[in-house]
Amino acid sequence: MVTSVEGTKDEGGLLMSARRTIGVTCAALVAAVAVIAGLVSAAWLPSADAAEWPLVKEGHRGPDVTTVQYLVTAHGHPTDPDGQFGPNTAAAVTAFQQAKGLGADGMVGNETWPALVIDLAEGADAPDAVNAAKVQLNKHGGRLALDGVFDAAMADAVRTFQSEHGMEATGVIDAGTWHALVSSAVGDYSLPIARETLPRDEYDDPHHDYPAVDLPVGEGTPVLAINGGEATPVNDSSCGYGVVIQADDGDRYSYCHFRSPALVSGPVATGQHIGDSGNTGNSTGPHLHVGIRRDGVSVCPQPLLLAIYDGVAPPPIAELPTSGCFY
Repeated sequence: MVTSVEGTKDEGGLLMSARRTIGVTCAALVAAVAVIAGLVSAAWLPSADAAEWPLVKEGHRGPDVTTVQYLVTAHGHPTDPDGQFGPNTAAAVTAFQQAKGLGADGMVGNETWPALVIDLAEGADAPDAVNAAKVQLNKHGGRLALDGVFDAAMADAVRTFQSEHGMEATGVIDAGTWHALVSSAVGDYSLPIARETLPRDEYDDPHHDYPAVDLPVGEGTPVLAINGGEATPVNDSSCGYGVVIQADDGDRYSYCHFRSPALVSGPVATGQHIGDSGNTGNSTGPHLHVGIRRDGVSVCPQPLLLAIYDGVAPPPIAELPTSGCFY
């Protein structure tokens, strides 16, 4: 076991007309401002296309990669859905991007995801796209067979997911639902790595004699923010490259032994890619070290991570044990 230590229209005519209207000048100006403000507000309302999507690229592994592989296959650029983003997947993504007139960089991010996802409803005749969605639903605790069939059970799973995430429970997977699915967050939290990367029993292995968790993952595994907050990169002899995230709820999450400097500084969101695992600092082999502190006291992440893995309600951070992490 590896171990570690701690734009608007020309309004000139409208305004001139208002000035010419004696006795209603102020009212006209107020109305014009309100109309203009409404136009500007409407123009900047967030949409699925404008939302922040996770970046998936060569070297990544996990369910988001599997989803990309199924989706590019559904678009006529086949690649094996093995959950590993290698050269073949990069080539398929590049071919898809070229066919759609997108920037052909072989990476799936904010521009490519909206073009890649496919709206789905019960009875859809799109087996690869259906499997892509099932991979995501399973990431969030579903138990759906990857048989390419959008049946009533899948529709129920979609409605459950939508309800749990404050969405209208239509059972239809549109762009907004796709965006929520490909986020790695489970409820208010995310696993620190893609769920399919490690089996469940790796999350309850004992650490040393203090609260923390070591996850044995190879170098280059994408590390995700368990909780959103303010990120501060770390580089010292103990942690090596890593990052500390002061969560919005006051808890402090630390991630150590990245292979290179953290990818974030400043505000981060739950499930955001914050770095890649490695073997820097005081480490005996490639792995990810995860620690949580509440009110300055270290607590064991195991019950939290196991709940997220199982897709059930996580325990409050205040109830996590402070005496170490054991079976």
